[in-house]
Amino acid sequence: MKAVIPAAGYGTRLYPLTKETPKALIEVGSRPVIEYVLERIEAIGEIDTVFIVTNALYYRKFKEWLRFFDEMTALEVKIINDHTKSNEDRLGAIGDKLLAIKKGRIDDDVLDISSDNLFDFGLLNALKAFREKNGSVIGLYDVKSKYLARHYGIVAVDAEDKVVSFQEKPENPPSTLASIGIYFYQREHVPLFKEYVELGHGKDAPGYFIEWLHKRADVFGHVFKGKWFDIGSFEQLDKAREEFREAQAKK
Repeated sequence: MKAVIPAAGYGTRLYPLTKETPKALIEVGSRPVIEYVLERIEAIGEIDTVFIVTNALYYRKFKEWLRFFDEMTALEVKIINDHTKSNEDRLGAIGDKLLAIKKGRIDDDVLDISSDNLFDFGLLNALKAFREKNGSVIGLYDVKSKYLARHYGIVAVDAEDKVVSFQEKPENPPSTLASIGIYFYQREHVPLFKEYVELGHGKDAPGYFIEWLHKRADVFGHVFKGKWFDIGSFEQLDKAREEFREAQAKK
């Protein structure tokens, strides 16, 4: 299994913090956010290569970080430069995933995790669900509020946890189960990224790919329990830092 971490967004909502530093390398609890993600990936024990896709602005920062992180992990981590230089010419999350598939010549199952995810739960139960079900699996989190659900990609599942609806930031959410940027893709579904793009669909929000995919292939949801933060705003970043300060103080 391979892992792909799209990290080429410009984090404009976090300016000026992200003017020169990507969201993934912002520190929470004295460590860059991406190291928590990689720690969870390594704990799976099945990932042999991780592809991190970034842009021309942040590429050097990631390479500098990797020189130190390489000594702390058994994972093989590769940084891919998508060569974009601004928010206006970015490839988008789907475009960067497709680039990783091409550059990495990926012909395998794929774990795809957003780089600005911060969570305290493991991934083994989701992997187990992925192995047991004949389809791809997406990570879900119950935000427990229809108001909050309007800000996320919202999923409805049937009694077998099969995705029956996916709506990106719906006005009237069918549920409070939010997609949180954790995806286990079957090897057979990976080439569908190319088909999706060639059909002219947008390459930005990853949820639109799931909305398209679940109508053509079996996709299941796995609900995670624990703490989860989307480090995309100062509000969420501050909450995460406060949580980690409290957790460290209790140790």
